[in-house]
Amino acid sequence: MAASRWCIACLVCVLFAARSVMTSQEVVASFSKGFTNVVEHCKAEVNAGEHIMQDIYNFWREEYQLVNRDLGCMVLCMANKLGLIGEDQKMHHAKAEEFAKSHGADEAVAKQLVAILYECETKHAAVEDECGMALEIAKCFRTKMHELKWAPSMEVAMEEIMTAV
Repeated sequence: MAASRWCIACLVCVLFAARSVMTSQEVVASFSKGFTNVVEHCKAEVNAGEHIMQDIYNFWREEYQLVNRDLGCMVLCMANKLGLIGEDQKMHHAKAEEFAKSHGADEAVAKQLVAILYECETKHAAVEDECGMALEIAKCFRTKMHELKWAPSMEVAMEEIMTAV
Protein backbone atom coordinates (compact mmCIF):
# COMPACT_ATOMS: atom_id res chain seq x y z
CA MET A 1 0.00 0.00 0.00
CA ALA A 2 2.46 2.67 1.09
CA ALA A 3 5.18 1.22 -1.11
CA SER A 4 3.15 1.69 -4.26
CA ARG A 5 2.20 5.17 -3.19
CA TRP A 6 5.77 6.32 -3.01
CA CYS A 7 6.57 4.66 -6.31
CA ILE A 8 4.17 6.99 -8.04
CA ALA A 9 5.52 9.84 -6.05
CA CYS A 10 8.95 9.11 -7.33
CA LEU A 11 7.74 8.83 -10.84
CA VAL A 12 6.95 11.99 -9.81
CA CYS A 13 10.05 13.46 -8.54
CA VAL A 14 11.06 13.13 -11.22
CA LEU A 15 9.71 13.83 -11.06
CA PHE A 16 10.40 13.08 -15.15
CA ALA A 17 9.93 11.59 -20.24
CA ALA A 18 9.43 11.63 -25.64
CA ARG A 19 8.76 12.58 -28.89
CA SER A 20 11.14 10.33 -30.70
CA VAL A 21 13.50 13.26 -31.25
CA MET A 22 13.89 14.00 -27.55
CA THR A 23 16.80 12.51 -25.68
CA SER A 24 16.11 10.50 -22.53
CA GLN A 25 17.65 13.36 -20.56
CA GLU A 26 15.18 15.82 -22.11
CA VAL A 27 12.33 13.44 -21.37
CA VAL A 28 13.29 13.18 -17.70
CA ALA A 29 13.57 16.97 -17.49
CA SER A 30 10.09 17.35 -18.97
CA PHE A 31 8.78 14.69 -16.64
CA SER A 32 10.26 16.59 -13.69
CA LYS A 33 8.53 19.76 -14.84
CA GLY A 34 5.19 17.95 -14.59
CA PHE A 35 5.85 17.51 -10.92
CA THR A 36 6.99 21.05 -10.32
CA ASN A 37 3.62 22.28 -11.56
CA VAL A 38 2.01 20.98 -8.33
CA VAL A 39 4.77 22.05 -5.94
CA GLU A 40 3.01 25.17 -4.68
CA HIS A 41 -0.21 23.27 -3.92
CA CYS A 42 1.64 20.61 -1.99
CA LYS A 43 3.95 23.07 -0.27
CA ALA A 44 0.92 24.53 1.50
CA GLU A 45 -0.82 21.19 2.01
CA VAL A 46 2.10 19.48 3.75
CA ASN A 47 3.34 22.71 5.35
CA ALA A 48 6.74 22.24 3.72
CA GLY A 49 9.48 24.51 4.95
CA GLU A 50 12.22 26.13 2.93
CA HIS A 51 14.48 23.14 3.56
CA ILE A 52 12.13 21.02 1.44
CA MET A 53 12.09 23.62 -1.31
CA GLN A 54 15.91 23.51 -1.18
CA ASP A 55 15.74 19.71 -1.59
CA ILE A 56 13.48 20.09 -4.63
CA TYR A 57 15.79 22.73 -6.09
CA ASN A 58 18.81 20.44 -5.64
CA PHE A 59 17.09 17.13 -6.40
CA TRP A 60 19.10 16.28 -9.52
CA ARG A 61 22.48 17.17 -8.01
CA GLU A 62 24.07 13.80 -7.50
CA GLU A 63 26.28 15.01 -4.65
CA TYR A 64 23.35 16.60 -2.77
CA GLN A 65 22.21 14.50 0.18
CA LEU A 66 18.46 13.94 0.36
CA VAL A 67 17.75 13.23 4.04
CA ASN A 68 14.54 15.07 4.89
CA ARG A 69 11.57 12.77 5.47
CA ASP A 70 9.31 15.72 4.62
CA LEU A 71 10.58 15.59 1.03
CA GLY A 72 9.00 12.12 0.85
CA CYS A 73 5.70 13.59 2.08
CA MET A 74 5.97 16.26 -0.61
CA VAL A 75 6.59 13.63 -3.30
CA LEU A 76 3.54 11.67 -2.14
CA CYS A 77 1.40 14.79 -2.25
CA MET A 78 2.56 15.60 -5.78
CA ALA A 79 1.85 12.06 -7.00
CA ASN A 80 -1.64 12.25 -5.53
CA LYS A 81 -2.29 15.65 -7.14
CA LEU A 82 -1.22 14.24 -10.49
CA GLY A 83 -3.56 11.26 -10.15
CA LEU A 84 -0.76 8.71 -10.23
CA ILE A 85 -1.93 6.80 -7.16
CA GLY A 86 -5.04 4.63 -7.33
CA GLU A 87 -7.77 4.22 -4.73
CA ASP A 88 -5.87 1.21 -3.40
CA GLN A 89 -3.01 3.63 -2.57
CA LYS A 90 -0.73 1.88 -5.07
CA MET A 91 0.97 3.28 -8.13
CA HIS A 92 -1.26 3.04 -11.12
CA HIS A 93 1.16 1.72 -13.74
CA ALA A 94 -0.95 2.67 -16.75
CA LYS A 95 -1.45 6.23 -15.48
CA ALA A 96 2.24 6.50 -14.68
CA GLU A 97 3.12 5.40 -18.22
CA GLU A 98 0.62 7.86 -19.67
CA PHE A 99 2.09 10.64 -17.53
CA ALA A 100 5.55 9.84 -18.88
CA LYS A 101 4.25 9.74 -22.47
CA SER A 102 2.46 13.06 -22.02
CA HIS A 103 5.86 14.53 -21.12
CA GLY A 104 7.61 13.24 -24.20
CA ALA A 105 8.48 9.61 -23.49
CA ASP A 106 7.95 7.01 -26.15
CA GLU A 107 6.39 3.72 -25.08
CA ALA A 108 9.73 2.01 -24.40
CA VAL A 109 11.07 4.84 -22.24
CA ALA A 110 7.78 5.16 -20.35
CA LYS A 111 7.80 1.43 -19.57
CA GLN A 112 11.43 1.61 -18.50
CA LEU A 113 10.74 4.52 -16.14
CA VAL A 114 7.85 2.63 -14.53
CA ALA A 115 10.01 -0.52 -14.27
CA ILE A 116 12.75 1.47 -12.53
CA LEU A 117 10.23 2.89 -10.08
CA TYR A 118 8.87 -0.58 -9.42
CA GLU A 119 12.42 -1.84 -8.80
CA CYS A 120 13.04 1.00 -6.34
CA GLU A 121 9.69 0.37 -4.68
CA THR A 122 10.47 -3.33 -4.23
CA LYS A 123 13.92 -2.55 -2.86
CA HIS A 124 12.47 -0.30 -0.13
CA ALA A 125 9.23 -2.15 0.61
CA ALA A 126 10.29 -2.81 4.20
CA VAL A 127 10.28 0.88 5.12
CA GLU A 128 7.12 1.27 7.19
CA ASP A 129 6.79 5.05 7.18
CA GLU A 130 5.08 6.27 3.98
CA CYS A 131 7.07 9.47 3.73
CA GLY A 132 10.31 7.71 4.57
CA MET A 133 9.64 5.11 1.91
CA ALA A 134 8.83 7.80 -0.67
CA LEU A 135 12.13 9.53 0.15
CA GLU A 136 14.08 6.28 -0.29
CA ILE A 137 12.35 5.55 -3.59
CA ALA A 138 13.04 9.09 -4.83
CA LYS A 139 16.72 8.69 -3.96
CA CYS A 140 16.84 5.30 -5.68
CA PHE A 141 15.15 6.73 -8.79
CA ARG A 142 17.58 9.65 -8.91
CA THR A 143 20.53 7.26 -8.65
CA LYS A 144 19.18 5.10 -11.48
CA MET A 145 18.64 8.15 -13.68
CA HIS A 146 22.24 9.23 -13.10
CA GLU A 147 23.50 5.70 -13.85
CA LEU A 148 21.64 5.75 -17.17
CA LYS A 149 22.85 9.32 -17.85
CA TRP A 150 19.17 10.33 -18.04
CA ALA A 151 19.25 12.86 -15.21
CA PRO A 152 18.78 16.37 -16.53
CA SER A 153 21.71 18.74 -16.30
CA MET A 154 21.42 21.38 -13.61
CA GLU A 155 21.02 24.03 -16.31
CA VAL A 156 18.05 22.20 -17.83
CA ALA A 157 16.54 21.41 -14.42
CA MET A 158 16.82 25.05 -13.33
CA GLU A 159 15.26 26.28 -16.56
CA GLU A 160 12.33 23.90 -16.06
CA ILE A 161 11.87 24.97 -12.43
CA MET A 162 12.08 28.66 -13.24
CA THR A 163 9.54 28.44 -16.08
CA ALA A 164 7.16 26.52 -13.82
CA VAL A 165 7.25 29.15 -11.06
